[in-house]
Amino acid sequence: MDYVFVKDSEGYVFKKLENEVYPDEKVISKKEYMKISGLSSYEKKFGHGGARENAGRKQKFALPLKFQIRVTKEEKDFIAYAREHKLNYSALMQM
Repeated sequence: MDYVFVKDSEGYVFKKLENEVYPDEKVISKKEYMKISGLSSYEKKFGHGGARENAGRKQKFALPLKFQIRVTKEEKDFIAYAREHKLNYSALMQM
C-alpha cells in the first residue's frame, strides 16, 4: 500500500492510495503537500529554542517590482525586434 500526495483541479491536496488517484488529479511531492496544506507550519523543529528557523522580520517583497515605462507603438515594435534578433545595444552605440 503506497501512498501518494495529489492535488485536484480546484487546488485541494490529499494523501491517497496510489491506485485511488483519478486522472484529473496531479501527483505532487511531499514538500509541496506540506506547504499547501499548511501542515509544515505545525511541525516541531528541535534545537531552535521554540522559534522556527529563520524567524524574524523579512523584506516585504522578495522580488523587486517590475520596472515599467510608457512607450509608443513604434518603440514597442523596435524593442520586440531587437529582442527577437538579439541586437547588442552597447555595440550599436559604439558605431
